[in-house]
Amino acid sequence: MRYMLLIYGCHREELPDGYDQVNAYVKDLTARGVFEAADPLHLPATATTVRVRDDEALITDGPFAETHEQLGGYFIVNCRDLDEAIELAALCPLAKLGTVEIRPILEVTFR
Repeated sequence: MRYMLLIYGCHREELPDGYDQVNAYVKDLTARGVFEAADPLHLPATATTVRVRDDEALITDGPFAETHEQLGGYFIVNCRDLDEAIELAALCPLAKLGTVEIRPILEVTFR
């Protein structure tokens, strides 16, 4: 089953040797055969939010919600079960500063 590990409340820049630690984590995930994708996001201040109300697009500079823990990036891993996803989330170096939310990916075929 595929899981998305959502990284909240921290950025690589806050972790000493953050890029090196994240690169080592990706190498470990790859060696285990579970790595599918990962991307960091720019800081929340760069976000643009779009809502459509009464057929009108409402554009707001900034993130959807004003909250302390903003989404900073994600990993997609293909695990045998939730227990393995939890193990991998606990190994993520960014979990030392922020939070890793584990969400199963709903497999849908779009036509």
